[in-house]
Amino acid sequence: MKKFINDPTKVVDESLQGYVDAYPDVVEVLPDARVLIRKNKPSNPKVGVITGGGSGHKPAFLGYVGQGLCDAAAIGEIFAAPPADWIYKGIKKIDMGRGVICLYGNFSGDIMNFRMAKTLAEVDGIEVEEVIAKDDIASSPRENIENRRAVAGEVIMWKVGGAAAAEGMNIKEIKEVTSRAVLNTRSFGVGTFPCIIPATGKPSFKLEDNEMEFGIGHHGEPGIKKVQMKTADDTTAELMGYILEDLPFKNGDTVSVLINGLGATPLQELFIVNRKVTEILEKYKIKKLITYVGEYFTSLEMAGFSITLTKVDQEISRLILAKADSPMFKQFDLNK
Repeated sequence: MKKFINDPTKVVDESLQGYVDAYPDVVEVLPDARVLIRKNKPSNPKVGVITGGGSGHKPAFLGYVGQGLCDAAAIGEIFAAPPADWIYKGIKKIDMGRGVICLYGNFSGDIMNFRMAKTLAEVDGIEVEEVIAKDDIASSPRENIENRRAVAGEVIMWKVGGAAAAEGMNIKEIKEVTSRAVLNTRSFGVGTFPCIIPATGKPSFKLEDNEMEFGIGHHGEPGIKKVQMKTADDTTAELMGYILEDLPFKNGDTVSVLINGLGATPLQELFIVNRKVTEILEKYKIKKLITYVGEYFTSLEMAGFSITLTKVDQEISRLILAKADSPMFKQFDLNK
């Protein structure tokens, strides 16, 4: 294992401290919990937005704490859910009297701990709601969509929910529009090389040099099949076939596009993927609202990429195009 680390058991804390050292005017960490908090609070009270999950996915989750996004992120160990009491402390810290909405992924540990924290906060009189991302179509059939895990679609969830809160929507309105965005989001990924968890020093899965895993999860979970390496165009076309059929997306739809690198795939290759995605969308007469290409939700040094499409309506479009400002995600207000 070759990694620029010190003690494998301190990777998460040292990385978090380095992040805060880089952006001290933007974020801070609670003194008694590994929870990143937004410093530049809005002048008018709004619904608080909190997310969280395991480390190893940077820029998720800490990179999305900022204006028009999340107000807090609870940070777990590598690929492990943050404890409930940390989430609870984060909820209490960001509550401005209008409630707090929890936006997180569909993983059993996260669900259990966020719901425990929700119960504790409600005892304190804080109104708490939740929206859970479940965009990975490879992880469960469409008829069992509630069992699907979350992958890069969480980024769109944070963008929509954070913008809705920044607009001043109440907690029920934020939950409705964010849930609608989640229900209209589909992702599919492919992996070509595993990640190595620092505490174990071993690859999370095995692939031969000429193999790739279709439908891989962000923790190295197996996909639906192992296949021989293909060209960028052929791989993208197959992934898009699964995605377009699942919602289904159709002629006349408008979508946001997220081409996400898993940690070790060069931008050059991601743009080649985006070129083919654009070609396919044009073929089906599906319009693009906006395209994001880069590393938005990684898995340490895993090689591969995922494609996320979100079908948008007028309201979701406005929220996706709204201003966002965090150290890892900056966007001008594109509605102007």
